[in-house]
Amino acid sequence: MSADNGLIIGIDLGTTNSCVSVMEGGRPVVLENPEGKRTTPSIVSYKNNEIIVGDAAKRQMVTNPNTIVSIKRLMGTSNKVKVQNADGTTKELSPEQVSAQILSYLKDFAEKKIGKKISRAVITVPAYFNDAERNATKTAGKIAGLNVERIINEPTAAALAYGIDKASREMKVLVYDLGGGTFDVSLLDIAEGTFEVLATAGDNRLGGDDWDNKIIEYISAYIAKEHQGLNLSKDKMAMQRLKEAAERAKIELSAQLETIISLPFLTVTQKGPVNVELKLTRAKFEELTKPLLERTRNPISDVIKEAKIKPEEINEILLVGGSTRMPAVQKLVESMVPGKKPNRSINPDEVVAIGAAIQGGVLRGDVKDVLLLDVTPLTLSIETLGGVATPLIKRNTTIPVSKSQIFSTAQDNQESVDVVVCQGERPMSRDNKSLGRFNLGGIQPAPKGKPQIEITFSLDANGILNVKAKDLTTQKENSITISDNGNLSEEEIQKMIRDAEANKERDNIIRERIELRNEGEGIVNTIKEILASPDAKNFPKEEKEKLEKLTGNIDAAIKANDYAKLKVEIENFKKWREEMAKKYNPTGEQGPQAK
Repeated sequence: MSADNGLIIGIDLGTTNSCVSVMEGGRPVVLENPEGKRTTPSIVSYKNNEIIVGDAAKRQMVTNPNTIVSIKRLMGTSNKVKVQNADGTTKELSPEQVSAQILSYLKDFAEKKIGKKISRAVITVPAYFNDAERNATKTAGKIAGLNVERIINEPTAAALAYGIDKASREMKVLVYDLGGGTFDVSLLDIAEGTFEVLATAGDNRLGGDDWDNKIIEYISAYIAKEHQGLNLSKDKMAMQRLKEAAERAKIELSAQLETIISLPFLTVTQKGPVNVELKLTRAKFEELTKPLLERTRNPISDVIKEAKIKPEEINEILLVGGSTRMPAVQKLVESMVPGKKPNRSINPDEVVAIGAAIQGGVLRGDVKDVLLLDVTPLTLSIETLGGVATPLIKRNTTIPVSKSQIFSTAQDNQESVDVVVCQGERPMSRDNKSLGRFNLGGIQPAPKGKPQIEITFSLDANGILNVKAKDLTTQKENSITISDNGNLSEEEIQKMIRDAEANKERDNIIRERIELRNEGEGIVNTIKEILASPDAKNFPKEEKEKLEKLTGNIDAAIKANDYAKLKVEIENFKKWREEMAKKYNPTGEQGPQAK
């Protein structure tokens, strides 16, 4: 095997299946696994100290309790999975360790196919994956001996695969991704080699496995009816065969109107062997699974609304994931975007890995004139005085991005500040998801509002957030890289967005009151400083008394929590300030101002 030549493979690390691709001769090529298949089940089985990955592990998925499936759902969490060693002892494995076994398997057979050592990869993740989940994916790659050059969103990778030959014209593209274990839909804008995610939504607890389970339930009900209530749920071998038969039936019904589910000698009872011969029509299958299909409808509407476009403005529909081969799925998507037929020119099982390989080619310099832009799914904020969530990076901002803003202290002689970072759409920090916090010390004692603290949020191309706080006077700084943002699922993200909309009016009232209080306190404190300064003796007595009365009224309204009165008194103060500016600064220069 020859030395590493900097080749970058593209990996679709899926919940149910994974796929690996590489650029060869300027085109992406999907690599077959040792069993001659172009996709590999994301399943790891532990047996007698042996680690089995892929199809071999899938074949013992039900019968071997040490078989781990859908590990992707646990990425970014502290959850561990337990497996039993040959000596009977139990060991715990992190999601990263299990995922690394899948990645290592993909890497190993890719090396054998290519004939070169591989150490670099682009790995795809769902668009809703948060910071912790993306970091965990990079860690899994590292454990597998891969330097993860880039983490990119699955729908973006799909659009990259479809759009590589069309990058010269602007398009609005809907990507409908129904995999084995997750579902998401995204709207992208593709123009002049630039791919930008406009909106994303979905359900990470919905996938092709759910369609399989409906068939299993149907067969099980038939068996119970024909065999006096026979329940096979605890018969592992029978359940393994049921699962395989259900998946096979689902696939066959995508191409034909009916199928025969044949399971001879499924199990044995006191009355003898149980044989199953059952016809399932596509119509019946679609009836059984209609509630599942309907769960994909709202996310499509959501992304169209979020992107602020009309359905007729969508130029193309891309289908991703093997489950999109089902005719009912294609009909639903077509009904949501009238007049547009989904583009199925690339194998939906392979399209994401192909896009990842193309991105690898971009990073290596083999593919020119393509720029990939992703977005952050939720607003990133800092908690400020009164518990307000002050946004620095708003939802759907293109990444990578860096945003800075100047803040100050909330109390006199404050020598440190707590920097609290949150994620969500609500105006109040407490209603959002807390991501992390750190402290910046060494601030020079000064009246509140005087120190200048620069807060910088930097979100990299992998969606990983770094927050830095810097005292511009002392130049002291501290920072944090957010490695756990609460493991938000797409469902949680959408719930946070819905909650923000539902509570918008109440939240705005609360925020307005806090802002009024902060503004009022700022005026009172600033005027007190002005009146206590040596220059105050030059202030006309009549105006000084009027100013004291105005600030006294503001202070009284604050203490009484009378926000209607506070608003009026602040306006009175501002009018007085404008009058003073005109009277004493006829050239238009501003007089004393509260911060």
